[in-house]
Order: sequence, then structure tokens, then C-alpha cells
Amino acid sequence: MKSPIPDYLQSVVENVRSNDGGAPASYIDVLAKADTSKLAVALAMVDGHIYSAGDDKIEFSIQSISKAFVYAIAIEDAGLPAVLKKIGMEPSGDAFNHLSLQKGTNRPFNPMINAGAIAAHSLVVAPDATLEQRTERILDALSRLAGRQLQVDEKVFEAEMKDANRNMGIGYMLKAAGIISCDPAVAVRGYIRQCAITVNVKDLALMASVLCNGGVHPVSGEKLMPPESARQVLSVMATCGMYDGAGEWLATVGFSAKSGVAGAIMGALPGQVGIAAFSPKLDEHGNSVRGVDICRKLSADMGLHLMNSSQVALSTVQTSVATIVAGADTSKVHHPNCDREVVVFSLRGAVRFAGSERLTRALEEELSGPHSDACAVVLSFRETYSLNAIARRVIHEDIKRLLEDGRNVVVTDPSGVLQWDPLKTPRPAVVKNEVEAREVIGGAGCRTVTTSDGW
Repeated sequence: MKSPIPDYLQSVVENVRSNDGGAPASYIDVLAKADTSKLAVALAMVDGHIYSAGDDKIEFSIQSISKAFVYAIAIEDAGLPAVLKKIGMEPSGDAFNHLSLQKGTNRPFNPMINAGAIAAHSLVVAPDATLEQRTERILDALSRLAGRQLQVDEKVFEAEMKDANRNMGIGYMLKAAGIISCDPAVAVRGYIRQCAITVNVKDLALMASVLCNGGVHPVSGEKLMPPESARQVLSVMATCGMYDGAGEWLATVGFSAKSGVAGAIMGALPGQVGIAAFSPKLDEHGNSVRGVDICRKLSADMGLHLMNSSQVALSTVQTSVATIVAGADTSKVHHPNCDREVVVFSLRGAVRFAGSERLTRALEEELSGPHSDACAVVLSFRETYSLNAIARRVIHEDIKRLLEDGRNVVVTDPSGVLQWDPLKTPRPAVVKNEVEAREVIGGAGCRTVTTSDGW
């Protein structure tokens, strides 16, 4: 069975392609010349599995999305109390490159605007560290997050340095306020260099999944940051990551996110999924126009808003195999000579998108691999408390594709959580318990001779 998730992501890409609004960043000549037709999206689950669509191999400079991760590095190197002494956590309400500090504290408002990001960069390694030491530290950390060696785009770096006057002004403002102690020009140069690191949407989604996974890399298992740091970063991203559009973003899209002026948006839903979108044209806030559209659609279709009342519990998928012997009465049986294995997929808990994705992947892997010749597939919802709309939609599509592949599908759904329309065709056999499921598969008197879980 082919997973429906890549097809869905491709449909999302095509859905937003017609939006031709916005313009690429004009103040950096390399970005101003970007190919505005490029468009991509990626999802990374918290076990490291990645789905993507569109121009997912195109690389672009990470720009301000680096701020989220450098903030985490600064917390690790200097400690959270020292970072909070220098950088606030409140939305500024101003543009990302505004020259302003909080009244009374003289701190930058937050680490997601340029002033706060330059201050965070100055805390990496140590206040007296060299430009090379900080660059090496940041590049190594971001490469481990992405799971591959990343590089600095020297053309982007040089282009940004040609028009760095505003950031230099911010640097000297921070120096005068006592926020940074190093040479402002060194701090600004290092900050611009971190922004010129190149990634693609799959890199960004995987990097976001580390934040979703409490700082643990979902593929390598390496602990890249303490869970408290991941929580701190996600919290500030939620309220400040989309600049002066952050309030509307949180209310309408509803997950932590950070944008960059190359046209990327990185999003994260803790415990579930890392998200990345890319399209170079920006809106008045400096956020990707199509990227925002993609995230809005993903949130609406997949129920990703943090404040959704259905976000209440975790779910698990268990796969087991039973070998059955057909009974005497096989008149109503799909495969009457079924003395072979039956694969049982049990979904438990309150299921959202992440749970339905795990079921989809289990179906795809098991039925195209070790159990490709199974005579029947049983989907058990006996211990499923609830399905939200996107989970139900994904599972319905899974069942449809299994049936189209000629699979014998039996659904055990005593509580009716799947809400399968009996008039909908093709349709599986829907039963209330395992006894009825055995009879559908092997006829009256059918019995199990081996099983891995008591089915």
C-alpha cells in the first residue's frame, strides 16, 4: 500500500502555487534574484521519518531561522539565567530589524529579532570568543541537528555584508547598552555568517523535529540539547517567531514557528511533527507568502493548532501476526482457503495525525515487506478512544487504498470511532470483536493456531 501522505503534501503544494503575491527580499541582491517559482514542503515525524513534496532538494540560506537554534546554543554555553539577563522574551511589535531596546532593562525584546539574535550570538562559546570559534560551534551544532554537514554560502554572506549598516547600528547600540562586551563588528559579522548557512526543507523539518522531541535527535538518538532548552526555544518561537505577525499566526495557525527572509518557515508541534515550507516571495512582515499559506492549510487539515481541544493524549500502534485455520462454513468468506497469516494492526489511545501516520507507515512497511502475502489485514480500533478529523481522514484513505490493492480488510470497531459510511464503496468488513473478525476471514469455526499477542 502506498502512503497517502506524500500525495496530500503534493496537493498542498499545488493548492498554494497560484498565490503570486509578495516579493523576494530586495535588500540582499542574491535573494532578490532568487527563482520565485521554487516551492517545497516537508514533515519530519518524531521518529525521524520524513515526507516531502515540491522542490525539496533546493538549498537556500537559513537566515533568521538560525536564531532559534543559536538561542539554544547560547543557553547551553552561557546558562539560561545569563541569557535572560541579556535578552528578553516579549514580542516587540516592531519589524525584525528595528533599532530598539526594552525600557528599563535595555535588553533586546526577544532573541527572534535581530537585536536579540546578535546578543545571543555574542554569548556562544564565551563573550571573548573569536569569530572563527563561534562560527565553528554554530555550524557544527546545526549540522548535527540536520544530520549532515552544512555549509556557509559565501555569496550570500558577502552580499549581506555589503548592506550590513543597519545590523552594525544594532551591534553598536547593544555595545553602548552594555548587552554585549565583544567588538560589535565581530558579533554582527558572525551573526550574518550564521544566517548564510544553507539548508533544504527536509533539513529544516528534521531540525524542528529535534525541538519536538525534547532535544533528542530522532534518527541518531543523540541528545543535542536539554529538554528545558527545547521548551524555552519553542515557547519564544510561539510568541515571537513570526515577528510583528506573531499574534495572528498563533491565533490562526497555532504552532511554534520561525521564518527567514530567504523564504523558509520552520514549524514545530511538540511530540508530533516538525514542519518546513519554502517559497521566496515575502509578505509585509518578512514571512513567505506561500509558506504561510502552506502552514495554514496543514494546520487546518491536520488539526495542528496547539489550542485544539482534541490535543489530549498519545496513541500507539501495535502490529501482530496470527496464523489461522479455516472453519467448516466458508460460504461468506473472502478467502475460504485461508490457512495463512493474518496481520493485525491495533491502534490505541486518542489518535491525532501523528498516530494515524504511524499506522499508515506500519501498513506500508509490513505489507510491502515481511507480510506481503498475508491473506487478510485486520485493523483493530477496540482500544481507540477517539479519532480527530485528520486521523479519521488518513485512516479512511488507508483502507480505501488497501481495498484497491485487492487486500482482504477487516475492521474491528466496536465503538464506531471510524465512522465508516456503510454505503461507501469499496468498503471493508466492519465487525465488533475478534471472534467475528475470525469468522469473516476463515468462516464459522475458524480458529487461531499461532499468534504473537493473543488475537
